[in-house]
Amino acid sequence: MVFFRPKPSKDDVDDKERSLWGELLSMGMVFPISITLGFFLGRWIGGRFGHGALGQWIGLGMGIASGFWELYKVTKRLDRMDAAAARDDHEKR
Repeated sequence: MVFFRPKPSKDDVDDKERSLWGELLSMGMVFPISITLGFFLGRWIGGRFGHGALGQWIGLGMGIASGFWELYKVTKRLDRMDAAAARDDHEKR
């Protein structure tokens, strides 16, 4: 796994490590924002059509689904980064 590799020296800090931390930290923001936005947007749209409670539940479900979809995409990107790092480590040996 990418998380358990030895720390690179200060001269060897690269963009891949920064990219990894960016991906991980973005998940802490994507989940609550997508759920909250879906809830309130669904409530607003449902209120426009006279079904505020139904709209908020549909929006909440869509927000949760979009949060998990983003989690899936980030996981796939991290898996590709991990596979590339493993290939690089194997080629160095």
